Amino acid sequence: MAQLHTRAAAAGVRLFAHQTIDSTNTEALRLARSGEQGPLWVFARSQTAGRGRRSREWISEPGNFYGSFLLRAPSLLGNTPQLSFVAALALHDALSALTGWAAELKLKWPNDLLHAGAKLAGILVEGEGRHVVIGIGVNCAHHPEPTRYPATDLAAAGASVLPDEILAQLSAAMLERLAQWDEGAGFARTRRDWLARAHERGSEMRVATGEREASGVFEDLDETGRLILRLSDGKREAITAGDVFPVADMTGAGRSGSSTASGRAHSPLTVLPHG
Repeated sequence: MAQLHTRAAAAGVRLFAHQTIDSTNTEALRLARSGEQGPLWVFARSQTAGRGRRSREWISEPGNFYGSFLLRAPSLLGNTPQLSFVAALALHDALSALTGWAAELKLKWPNDLLHAGAKLAGILVEGEGRHVVIGIGVNCAHHPEPTRYPATDLAAAGASVLPDEILAQLSAAMLERLAQWDEGAGFARTRRDWLARAHERGSEMRVATGEREASGVFEDLDETGRLILRLSDGKREAITAGDVFPVADMTGAGRSGSSTASGRAHSPLTVLPHG
């Protein structure tokens, strides 16, 4: 039975659990429109209309983790995109505790968690009005193939972790990382911790922004969360939003590992940069 961690429940976080749903992000936004303020989790065993960034199809078969966390937007709305880094750290904390893989798990800008260089989990942050939904998908039992970025799952990597276990651990870790972030006042600490868990600086990558592609090496994360890419001519470029791929692999099916987000969204809905 799906349950939140006792620390999350004691803090007033609620849980809406489903066997099957169109999308946990969509349901969280529906709850917000009906008057729910959060904080709350929407959890599902499978999704029928999952999607990832840029409305890509996202495979949502039973066995993986699909969950979305609804909360009020920070008082400074410009800080909202930073929540993708908060969520990434919480996910890293939770899966490290469950697997013992703290050193093997790496964060990839803007919203992925990697194991041995392959995508294990993804995050999608969406905002509507004064609410934010953090959607998280983790490949527990299976992952799709082929994908533009190599994918894996916990079972294939040698760990037996159930979605219910992730929900419990993640619900506590999310509160801890939100407290550290402090609506943006603590982003310097969030940034420091994210960089300490990021894939190797100096690694080559290609970034697709939707309008163009840029190749270079991962150099840094600036004070606002933008990716700093060192181009082949030596210039540095700050990128606010985009998709990151290995330099050698810009082809493929375009389908990612696990999903949390929706089908059609109610306007106005914003998919936030960095997430």
